[in-house]
Amino acid sequence: MSFFNPQRLSCGVVILSPEREVLLCHVTGQNHWDLPKGGIDAGETPLQAALRETFEETSLRLHAEALVELGRIKYTAKKNLHLFATRMPRIDVSQLRCESRYLDHHTGRRLPEMDGYGWFAFARVPALCTPKMAAVLGGRIDLGRLWLDLAPALPEPAAHSPLPLLTPLQPPLLPPPQQPGAETFMMLTSA
Repeated sequence: MSFFNPQRLSCGVVILSPEREVLLCHVTGQNHWDLPKGGIDAGETPLQAALRETFEETSLRLHAEALVELGRIKYTAKKNLHLFATRMPRIDVSQLRCESRYLDHHTGRRLPEMDGYGWFAFARVPALCTPKMAAVLGGRIDLGRLWLDLAPALPEPAAHSPLPLLTPLQPPLLPPPQQPGAETFMMLTSA
C-alpha cells in the first residue's frame, strides 16, 4: 500500500441542453475548451467540489438534486475526473462569469481561468477539447445516450414544484431563437 498517491482528483459537471449541446468553457491562454471542473479541496466530497468549481468557473449555482453522478474516470497519469451531469435549459452564455483567477507569469496579472463560454453540438467536442477530454466526452461518456438518460420525465401531478436546476448570480436571459444546430459562444475580453 502506497502512502503517496500522485494522482489528483478534478470534479466537474457535464451540462447538456435540450438542443443536444454541451456547455464548454474556453481555457484562458489556451487553444481548447473544457468542462467546468477543478480540484477537490480537503474535506470536500466530489459533489461539493463539482458544485463549487462550476459556480467559480461559470457563476451557475446548480442544485445537487439536479445532478446525476457519472463517477470516477481515469483521465491522465496524474489526474482522475469525478463527473456529474445535468440537462438544463439553454441559457445566454453572455451571463456567465469566471471568478477563479490564476497569476499569468508573462504579464504578472491575475486572469480568469476561463475566458469564454459556448453551447456546442456533441460532434464538435473533438475539434474543441484536448484529445484526452474528447476521449472522455466522446468515448467513456456517450453524450447522446447521456442526453437521452437525462431527458425530463413526463410531468406527474405533484403537490409542490420541483427545484429549479440553477440559480445564477443574475436571472438568466434566454437567447433569441436560433436554428437547430447553431452554435452560440462568447469570448470575454480582458480589461
